[in-house]
Amino acid sequence: MKQTKHVFLCAVIVVHCLTVSLRANESNALDIKRDIVFAEVDGKPLTLNLYLPPSDTACPLVVWIHGGGWRGGSKNSPRIRDVANNRFALASITYRFTNTATFPAQIHDCKAAIRWLRANASRYGYNADRIAVAGSSAGGHLALLLGTSGGVTELERTVGGNLETSSTVQAVIDYYGPSDFVLRGETQPERAYTDESGSFALLGGVDGKRLDIESEKFASPTQYVSSDDPPLLVFHGTSDTTVLLDQSEQIAKRYSEIGLPVELVVIEHAGHGSTIFFNDANLRKATRFLREHLRAPH
Repeated sequence: MKQTKHVFLCAVIVVHCLTVSLRANESNALDIKRDIVFAEVDGKPLTLNLYLPPSDTACPLVVWIHGGGWRGGSKNSPRIRDVANNRFALASITYRFTNTATFPAQIHDCKAAIRWLRANASRYGYNADRIAVAGSSAGGHLALLLGTSGGVTELERTVGGNLETSSTVQAVIDYYGPSDFVLRGETQPERAYTDESGSFALLGGVDGKRLDIESEKFASPTQYVSSDDPPLLVFHGTSDTTVLLDQSEQIAKRYSEIGLPVELVVIEHAGHGSTIFFNDANLRKATRFLREHLRAPH
């Protein structure tokens, strides 16, 4: 019996080592470029990381926007990093937090990143014509806004330059991000109008008072949905009490009303930020969506 257990333990260790080795080889195959400056604001750099897979052709690009309530988070651990092992280039970007600037500074920064990435595509070898954006929570909100607000001057501005270059994207993946701050004020006022939620500071709220409805509309992706917006894939959990499911239902409804391609994946019992959103099965859903809409090779 002891010998059997010993053999089994050895087999487990071998399998584990092989798995770690394979993952290491995948990571080592990526050309990772860190802390590239794409813009400077008030003398402070905005940076991004690039994950470039080996490829004989220019891969489509996926841009990741991290969450953190618009007041924290990091570009250094993109939750969909594995897409770079599926023949997509991946960029993970930073943006200003609310302790530095309120909205619309955050979307100005994200659009600056898209313009820079498109302007520098030939330098790094990805396909500037096929760019998707994805983000979780606060990053999901910014991803939605990138997708819906193309051509909105007030949300573009001049951060980072490259103003002759488009900031539009060709597909959007949103993980449980807010889409409608007016609705949030109606169905979740305990978060919308207190410091418990990062969106209160994002929109310039003070002393727990209800925000001006025009400010809420200005920052809401649902307000900008139009017939030329890119395809959208949304993930949300039924047990999310941080950002209610009605936020994802609202953006999906607006898309459906004008016949835009949209899929809402509702995950039973999943809470805000649950790891289930990024498991193998859901990563495959995201990858299929990206391949379909960015025409990446299978």
